[in-house]
Amino acid sequence: MIAVYMAAGLIAGGLIALFLPITIPAEWSPYVAIALLGALDSTIGGVTALLRNRFQLKIFLSGFFSNALLAGVITYIGNRLDLDLFLAAVVVFGTRIFQNFADMRSFLLTYRKKKCKMDKKNV
Repeated sequence: MIAVYMAAGLIAGGLIALFLPITIPAEWSPYVAIALLGALDSTIGGVTALLRNRFQLKIFLSGFFSNALLAGVITYIGNRLDLDLFLAAVVVFGTRIFQNFADMRSFLLTYRKKKCKMDKKNV
């Protein structure tokens, strides 16, 4: 059931983004971009947790917003200090996203293999 809500939220968000004329000032673009990367990391982690039956909405929501906020704050502090601190967030979030995709792929391939074996035993 949670997967249905996640898919509906994704579709609704995409439609809102397409049809509402929202513009982001150029000064904000680094913060928004890194915040979106943090939110994407949490979303991919949530899907991985959902596949493994470990999904908890409170943990997902707190991670979603805190990752996005922390990434934006790190980027802001880096800009104020004239340092590229956002690169640390890009590396960490990028690594986690690829790791979660690898976990999902591994889980789905293993699950399918186990299911085929169980189906053969039941015949």
